[in-house]
Amino acid sequence: MRELIAILRGITPTEAPAITAALIEAGITRIEVPLNSPDPLESIAAMVAEYGAQAQIGAGTVLEPAQVAQVAATGARLIVSPDCNPQVIAASRAAGLDSFPGVFTPTEAFAAIRAGATGLKLFPAFKLGTDGLKAIRAVLPPDCAVFAVGGVGPADFAQWREAGATGFGLGTALYRPGMAAAEVRDRARAAVAAWDACA
Repeated sequence: MRELIAILRGITPTEAPAITAALIEAGITRIEVPLNSPDPLESIAAMVAEYGAQAQIGAGTVLEPAQVAQVAATGARLIVSPDCNPQVIAASRAAGLDSFPGVFTPTEAFAAIRAGATGLKLFPAFKLGTDGLKAIRAVLPPDCAVFAVGGVGPADFAQWREAGATGFGLGTALYRPGMAAAEVRDRARAAVAAWDACA
């Protein structure tokens, strides 16, 4: 599995299956629907029902433990958050879901690790920069997964990988509301090619 997470902010249940198919066809098999999208649980449930065996599908912008339970009920397997909430991490892991909380400082990173996070979402990555990641990476456990999210696109993969990023979360670089599945597939293929070139 490539260490790329597609962030489908704003997607609707009608669009979700076709966009999911396009991403999987291009080689991206981790997909999140932020909970501030229209009818997100409906979209996630439809995606899981059709493509749950081919991709790790889940929710983003998960802020409360109660939301974790709602997402888990769809059969999803992934929880991504913009912040580090130990209760959300614990609820995710207890439900058998991977948890990627948002962190920006070493304090947040270690709080997330101690709470049982699967990996870390460095957000907003572009504000910290590759030098900041290198500094934090120097003190993190070597096997800790760090995904750079926010202002980082395929053109930046190589320098971020060199700085210690495990992978990336991609939002508008892949998808904007209303975008045709074919365009999403083309963008995803470009991202996969950039990943493969530096992986």
